[in-house]
Amino acid sequence: MNTLHPYKQQRQEQEQEQEEEARHEWDLSLSTVVSSSSSSASDVIGAIEFDPTDNIVATAGISRKIRFYGLPSLLRNSATVVVVGGGVSFVDQATACEYYICTPAKLSSLRWRPGSGGRVIGSGDYDGVVTEYDLEKRTPVFERDEHGGRRVWSVDYTRHGGVSAIGASGSDDGTMQVWDPRCPPEESLGVVRPAGICRSAVCCVEFDPSGGPAVAVGCADRKGYIYDMRKLVDPALTLQGHNKTVSYVRFLDGGTVVTAGTDGCLKLWSVEDGSVIRTYEGHVNSRNFVGLSVWRNGALFGCRSENNKVFVYDKRWGKPVWVDGFEPVGMNSGSDKRFVSSVCWRQSGVDQCTLVAGGSDGVLQVYVGKRKPCYYSP
Repeated sequence: MNTLHPYKQQRQEQEQEQEEEARHEWDLSLSTVVSSSSSSASDVIGAIEFDPTDNIVATAGISRKIRFYGLPSLLRNSATVVVVGGGVSFVDQATACEYYICTPAKLSSLRWRPGSGGRVIGSGDYDGVVTEYDLEKRTPVFERDEHGGRRVWSVDYTRHGGVSAIGASGSDDGTMQVWDPRCPPEESLGVVRPAGICRSAVCCVEFDPSGGPAVAVGCADRKGYIYDMRKLVDPALTLQGHNKTVSYVRFLDGGTVVTAGTDGCLKLWSVEDGSVIRTYEGHVNSRNFVGLSVWRNGALFGCRSENNKVFVYDKRWGKPVWVDGFEPVGMNSGSDKRFVSSVCWRQSGVDQCTLVAGGSDGVLQVYVGKRKPCYYSP
C-alpha cells in the first residue's frame, strides 16, 4: 500500500483547500451592456484601459476612435439606462460615451501616461506609430515612428527611479523601443531585439507596475523575457514553456508574472528562476490575440476566448472559476462570428471587482464581482 509522506500529504491537502476556495470565493455577474453603433467588423475593440482614478474607461480599435466612458454612469440606473430581467442594464453607445478622439490609423493599444494627472494617453497603431494625446485639448502632443511602418502591438510606461515616465513599445518589426516623451522623437533610450536576427514580433511589453526596474516582453518566438531597465543588452530571464506565440505578459506582483499564449493556456511564472508555477487551461485560443488582464488585489486573471466567452481564473487553481458568454444584442448581425476582443480589470477594491470586456462588434460588457461573506478580507 502506497502512502504519502506526512509533509507531502499536508501540502496536497493545502492545495486542495486553496483550489476549493478559488472555485467558490467570488460571485461575478454581468452588470451593464453598452451597445455598438456599428454592426460590422469596423468597430472591433482592441484595447481597454482605466485611467489612474479607475473611474474613466477608454476604448480603441478598428474604428479609428478613442472613446471615453465614465464608469460610475455605467454602473448606476439613470434615464439613459434600461434595466432588463436579471438586473442587467442596457445603454446605447452614443449616450454612454462622454467624448471621443479621432485617430489617423487603427489602434492596437492604449496606456495612460503616469504623472500626467490622467491628462495624457498613449496609443500604438497599425501603421507603427506611437502617439500621445492631450485629453483636455483632444489633440496629439507627441509622436514616434521608429518601427518602420510595422504594427505596434503594445505600449507601456514606467516611473522607475522616480524620474518622468519612460515609455516602451513592441512591434511586428521584432523590436522593443524604449523612449522618453520629453526627448525629441528621433532620440531613443534603447532598442531591444528579444529574438535576435529572427526578428519575431514583439507582441507585448509591460513594466513592473510597482516601480521596479523590470520590463516583461512577450514574443512570437514562443518565449517571454524579463529585462532589467538598467541593462537592456541581454534578458535577465527567459520564460520558455509555451508552444506558440506569447501574446501577453502581465505582472501579478513583484515575484510573479502571467503569460498568455496562442497555444490555449495561461502560465504563472516565478521571476526569481523562470520556473512555471501553474498552467491555466479552459479557454479557446489558437489563432487570435485573446487578451489578458490581471486584478492584482484579488489575484484574478481575465482573458477572452475564441468561442465568444470571457474567462476568469484564480491564481490558485488551473481551471476557470467563472465563464460568461457574449450574447447577441438585438440589431447586430453575424453574431455567430463575434468574439470577445479585449478585457481589462479595474485595479481598485479588495472585496469588490470590476471587469470590462469588449467585443469584435464594438459592444462593451461590464461585469461586477463581490467576495462572498465567508471569504471577506480581514
